[in-house]
Amino acid sequence: MEKNQEQQLLFGQLLMEKNIITETQLQEALDIQKNDGATLNDSTYLGQILVRLGYATEKDVVSVVNEQQNHSIKSFSENAQSQIEHHPRTSGKRFRSLKIPIWLQLSIITTVLISVAIFTLYLFTVDLQNRQLFRQALLIGRVSLNYFVNNARILLLEDNNDLRLNTLITEASAVEGIVYAIILDRDKIIKAHTDHTRIGETLKMAPFLSSGIQEGDVTYFDYYSEAEEHILNLSRTVIMKDEALGEVHVGISLDFIDLTIREKTRDILLISLVIIGLGIITAVYYSIRFSRPLVKLVQAFNEISVGNYQHKIKTIRNDEFGNIAMSFNAMSRELWLKSIMQRSFGKYVGNEVLELILDNPESDWLKGRRRKATVLFTDVRGFTSYSKVREPEEIVDHLNTYFEIATKIINQHGGYVDKFIGDAVMGIFGVPVSQKDHIVRAVQAALDMQRIFLEKNRSHEDTLLNKIGISIDTGVVLSGNIGSHVKMEYTVIGDTVNMASRLNGLSGPGEIVISKAVYAHMKDTLDVVLLKPRKIKGKLSPIKAYRILNIKSKEAA
Repeated sequence: MEKNQEQQLLFGQLLMEKNIITETQLQEALDIQKNDGATLNDSTYLGQILVRLGYATEKDVVSVVNEQQNHSIKSFSENAQSQIEHHPRTSGKRFRSLKIPIWLQLSIITTVLISVAIFTLYLFTVDLQNRQLFRQALLIGRVSLNYFVNNARILLLEDNNDLRLNTLITEASAVEGIVYAIILDRDKIIKAHTDHTRIGETLKMAPFLSSGIQEGDVTYFDYYSEAEEHILNLSRTVIMKDEALGEVHVGISLDFIDLTIREKTRDILLISLVIIGLGIITAVYYSIRFSRPLVKLVQAFNEISVGNYQHKIKTIRNDEFGNIAMSFNAMSRELWLKSIMQRSFGKYVGNEVLELILDNPESDWLKGRRRKATVLFTDVRGFTSYSKVREPEEIVDHLNTYFEIATKIINQHGGYVDKFIGDAVMGIFGVPVSQKDHIVRAVQAALDMQRIFLEKNRSHEDTLLNKIGISIDTGVVLSGNIGSHVKMEYTVIGDTVNMASRLNGLSGPGEIVISKAVYAHMKDTLDVVLLKPRKIKGKLSPIKAYRILNIKSKEAA
């Protein structure tokens, strides 16, 4: 901060050394910058204020900026964007670039959710398929087991029926998935077996049977054979008239189930991958579609932040983003209109009045109200003869200088310029912002104008500034918006306005004439001379008016 202040003071010294501005003008510009709470605290912004106040030309100020800061800019507008982007006080207002775009974040999140959902469904489906196939294998085994038991009862009662038992097993074991079928007698001797070489052996499955699962009269368990084949064994005792005749065992291949599960799993996995792929494509598409308006909105806000209020979001969507775009465009238009008002209307009213208008555009002060106010008129004496001997361009240039000085001083003292009437300026004090000292403000403004007109006249060949007469009256005025639906303007009307205008005819070049009401309020402060009572338009009797000579010194007061 201190470094910026030193830069500004050095910049101001350079301007004064080159006779571009005075010390008073520099101090005024510094005060305005401080009051504005400026977002730019360097000499460039200070130069913009000086140009805006009319104290220096942009060309002269830019030349000094380039000399001081070793720049090569041609105008302030050329360097405005870089000032805003690099100044520390505005860096917080800039939108940071996102490291991970929102469309990518949404795509990743959506893809993860889809993948988790599909994977969970995949596991559930595989597990369900596994259970169903196992129950199906169990059902096949029970059916086969019941068939063997029912047909083996009679054959086990008779001797020498091994051939018929083996024929029974051979016919039934042709069912897909059955690895073996065994019929035992009471002594656990194999009477029939799909492997004929094992007939007559003792079946050794006692350890498995003890750990098997019992469902009714069927016991089952799974185990791995010597050939590493996964088998589900089901067994049932052959009973006839409560007498155990033997047992029947059926072996179902679980490898068959595993193979089926793997085949189904591949199909399910392939379908899952296709769904995930389609989900990713859909997620990316809609994420980009969702995030693109947000990116445009961020870009639009960046444009607004650097003062481009005419930026528009071009989008045609029948959803919430479409509504956001319409709302943003409406907002940018309002900001643009407000900026236009600040740049144009702000030239003719003080900051206090301008802020009141912008903050309360629909306030009652826009409606008709009677208020005490002071009206100041300035007018060029002998303007007709003055303009006859000069070129139009020269006249306009000199008038603009005169209007610029008058407007600035009126604003500085808390008034506002109501209108320009030809070569006259009408200034108002006390409305719309109420001011208890509006009379004092108007008189001080008139004295400052008189002094500056004289100073400027000495430094210029043109004599227009030496021909300006000033008049002031105070009283009740009617203020408000006046006009039609086509054109409206905020102004004041009433007898006080008319009186101030008529008094202007009594003021000579370089003189300030005040009414009796103004003098009554300021008589202890001003040295005046009473003018000869004059009758003016709109008044039946002659009126008293006073010409200000100077301000009384404190010792005299």
